[in-house]
Amino acid sequence: MPAKVVVVGSLNMDLVTRASRLPRAGETLIGQTFSTVPGGKGANQAVASARLGADVAMVGCVGTDAYGTQLRDALRVEGIDCQAVSSVEGSSGVALIVVDDSSQNAIVIVAGSNGELKPASLQAFDAVLQAADVIVCQLEVPMETVGFTLKRGRELGKTVILNPAPASAPLPAQWYASIDYLIPNESEATALSGIAVDSLDSAKLAANHLIKAGARKVIITLGAQGALFTDGQLVEHLLAPQVKAVDTTAAGDTFVGGFAAALAGGKSEAEAIRFGQVAAALSVTRAGAQPSIPTLHDVQGFVSP
Repeated sequence: MPAKVVVVGSLNMDLVTRASRLPRAGETLIGQTFSTVPGGKGANQAVASARLGADVAMVGCVGTDAYGTQLRDALRVEGIDCQAVSSVEGSSGVALIVVDDSSQNAIVIVAGSNGELKPASLQAFDAVLQAADVIVCQLEVPMETVGFTLKRGRELGKTVILNPAPASAPLPAQWYASIDYLIPNESEATALSGIAVDSLDSAKLAANHLIKAGARKVIITLGAQGALFTDGQLVEHLLAPQVKAVDTTAAGDTFVGGFAAALAGGKSEAEAIRFGQVAAALSVTRAGAQPSIPTLHDVQGFVSP
């Protein structure tokens, strides 16, 4: 059986528009296209892990609106176990996304039902956590829930991954001891460490700071510049495959989901990072969040240009 990845996190409906550029403050732009696409960092990472070979369960909350039904159905189509996806009264989470012609995006998130994922929800589905090989969290659900999940994952002896997105401040100090792999991007690493990450050297300084804070291993994703890995002794810069980007939405989620699936499947850290990088590179060549996430077959067939 494939290794089990359990993702605890958000489910959002992405409301996506494309425009020639991102709007300035107070400005109204004419958009080019509009679409609704299942997303949310948690759900995206669950879909990525499932498409890339893992047996996946999702823990989260959706609303009683039409989006809630669509979000749960989108996971089920991928073969994801949704027994721990609860319905709560009110609206589902949404993300308002603008993508410009250079494939950069700006995103506003409304938590909706994601704000109702509480520690009690995790306690009710503890059997799901117990069945995991790898547990993945992000920061689009209440902080108390993330902290509870990290601690419980450590108690159960699971491999625990935290993608601290979206981070705007340092993490609670007590979290670090429960994190096996901390995977921020450049802006998140800056927020966590207080060190402006704008080069490979500054990424190394930030990663070292996070190791000293207590994280066992750190992977800072650097977009087209690849990823920086450190365990406090080894420091390695892994270059990313070069592709022509169309839309960077969910690239980070694809990396995390791919990395988790590969790690759970027995690949080495370097192999798992490379696997996640190829998956992320393929995702940016396609539009959308979940629609852009590649399959295991896609990654296995990838040939770097």
